[in-house]
Amino acid sequence: MTVSLRLWDEHVVPRLVDASLRSHEIGELRDGVCAPLAGRVVEIGFGSGLNVRWYPPAVTAVSAVEPSDTGWRLSERRRARSAVPLERVGLDGQHLDLADDSHDAALVTFSLCTIPDPGLALREVRRVVGAEGRLHFLEHGLAPEPDVQRRQRRWEPLQRRVAGGCHLTRDIPALVEANGWRVESLDQLYLPGPSIGRPWTFLSLGVARAA
Repeated sequence: MTVSLRLWDEHVVPRLVDASLRSHEIGELRDGVCAPLAGRVVEIGFGSGLNVRWYPPAVTAVSAVEPSDTGWRLSERRRARSAVPLERVGLDGQHLDLADDSHDAALVTFSLCTIPDPGLALREVRRVVGAEGRLHFLEHGLAPEPDVQRRQRRWEPLQRRVAGGCHLTRDIPALVEANGWRVESLDQLYLPGPSIGRPWTFLSLGVARAA
């Protein structure tokens, strides 16, 4: 990786993600995925803290996993306003320095697209939340229509290069089900907007229990 691309990934991409994922429509979906959370939560891909305002009162603490120092700095004001104790506990969702069965639930939003091995991360989260835990997820990914899928495959190499390794063609529910979880509830939808944006705007919102 060239120095310029590394600087882009480390300093520009987190700011672009923060700006692009804080719309009213996405906020309503964040509210929906966060509302059932309770107890001690591990959040994979904490980013700039866009979920913080949606943590319900039943959440007692959040263990944040975030690889980007820029993203963590961008979250400072949101963390300061939160009544929920927040601690950055690691950089890599694939390898969590957390004890087995130490959390009640896990949260991941717009992050499984970029983790190099999302299956490994999902299995790690399964270990940390234990047999009674739940995984709450909100992710973009593989669309159901063949024509949109073709466009996703066409654009994915460029997307990965300019968006920090983001994939467009990951089948999120299938990934979840294949790595230690059973999906209990699932909503899938496109964000509002012109059809040209559909390769980027097909979302899966759901809750899975440990299988």
